[in-house]
Amino acid sequence: MSDDRTPMTRRAALGLLGSAGAALTLARTAQAQTTVTTGTAPIFSGPGPLDGWNGLGPLIALPQKVPLIRLVDRPPLYETPRAYFQCPFTPAAAFFVRSNLSLFPTNIDLKTWRLKIEGNVGTPQSFSLAQLTQDFEAVSVNAVMQCTGNSRSRFQPRRPGGQWGNGAMGCATWTGVRLRDLLGKAGVKSGSVQVQFQGLDKGAGAPGSGGADYKKSLNVNDPVLDECIVAYAMNGQPLPMVNGFPVRLVVPGYFATYWMKTLSFIRVLTKPDDNFWMATAYLQPDNLRGTTTPQAVKAKTVKFRPVGSMPVRSFIVTPDETVKAPAGLPLNVQGLAMSGRGAVTKVEVSTDGGQTWKAAKLGEDHGKYAFRPWSFAWTPKQPGQYTLAVRATDASGAVQTDRPIWNPSGYLWNTIERQTITVGQAG
Repeated sequence: MSDDRTPMTRRAALGLLGSAGAALTLARTAQAQTTVTTGTAPIFSGPGPLDGWNGLGPLIALPQKVPLIRLVDRPPLYETPRAYFQCPFTPAAAFFVRSNLSLFPTNIDLKTWRLKIEGNVGTPQSFSLAQLTQDFEAVSVNAVMQCTGNSRSRFQPRRPGGQWGNGAMGCATWTGVRLRDLLGKAGVKSGSVQVQFQGLDKGAGAPGSGGADYKKSLNVNDPVLDECIVAYAMNGQPLPMVNGFPVRLVVPGYFATYWMKTLSFIRVLTKPDDNFWMATAYLQPDNLRGTTTPQAVKAKTVKFRPVGSMPVRSFIVTPDETVKAPAGLPLNVQGLAMSGRGAVTKVEVSTDGGQTWKAAKLGEDHGKYAFRPWSFAWTPKQPGQYTLAVRATDASGAVQTDRPIWNPSGYLWNTIERQTITVGQAG
C-alpha cells in the first residue's frame, strides 16, 4: 500500500510543542461553553444556516476554538460552520468537536502522562511526549477526519443521535510517529488478533452497556495499520485539548470513531475485542454502502459489521442560499470532495438538479486522504430558481448517486448534495 506520509525533521517536530515538559491546563470553569459576547450583548447566537447545510444550534466558543455550532452539551458535539470549508485545510481552531463520553480531560500534566503499549508484546513500553518527538522519525499525512454520523439529519425516517449537518468533518496535516514504529519497539508476538486503542474519556455510556471506557480496535492484518500515525500536531500546532491533546490516533481513510483522542493505551489482543464500542456501537449493515430498510431491521434479518472506511462524497461550499446572482454574469461554484477508498478522480456539477452533468475543474491534489478542492465556472442565462448538484468519483470506481441510504444508526451518508440559488435580472 502506498504511503502518503512525509518525514519531518526532528527540530521541526520539537518546535511544534514548545516546552514539552510543561503541563497544559484547561480550567474546568473555562471548559464550560459560553456564547461569544462583547460587553453584555451576544455577537453569535441563534440557529445555523437556513438551508440546512449545517446542523441547527447556537454558535458557542470553547477554549482554543472559534465559535462552533453546538448540537449537544454532554457529551460535546460541536459542528464546524460552512464558511471554514472554503479551503481544503480546516483550521485547528475551527475543527469539529465530538466525544462519546461525557467526562473528558481538562488538563494533562506532561510530567506524568505516558503512552503505554501492553498486552501480547515482547516488551511493554511507556513513552513520554518528549520521547515520541525525540526518539522517532516524525512523519506527516494530510487526511480528512469525519464523524461516522456526519449528515445524520438527512436520514428519513429520522435516526436518534446528534443531528449533524455536513460540518462534522475536517482536513488537517497531522504530524506524529508511525504506529508501526511504536509497535515495533514493543514487539508484537504471534497469536495477536487485534490492536486496541483507549484514551482518557470516561462516562456512563449507554444504559447497561458497560461502555464507561471508550475503546476501539483494528485487526492486526488491516493494511491501514501501516498508514496510522500517533499525532501530536495538526496544521503545525499542538492539538487543541478538545481535539485530543497530547496525542491522538490518525487512521487515514477511516471514520473518526477509530481516531482515538488523548490516546494513552495501546493493547495487542489475542482475541477479538468484544467491548460495547466494537460489538454493539458503530455497526453498519454488512454491505459496502451500509444500507438496509427499517422493515429488515425489525425482522432481524440484517447482518452487521463494524464501520470502516469512508465512502466518496462531495460538497458545494459556495454559493450558499443567500446568493442572489444576476443573469448573464459568471458565477464560480466551488467545493470539496473526498473518499477513504481511493483518491478522488472526478467531480461533476449539474445546474439543472441532476438531469445533465459537466466536469468540474479539480484543484490541487493534497494526497488521497485529503479534501480535493474543485471549481466550476457557470454563467446563468435566465432569471429563476436553479438547483446545483455535485457528485464525485474515486479511484475505486465508486460514484455518488441519488439512491437512498438508510441504517438504524444514521451512518455513511453520501448521496448527491444539492444547493438552490436565485438568479435575478441584471438590470
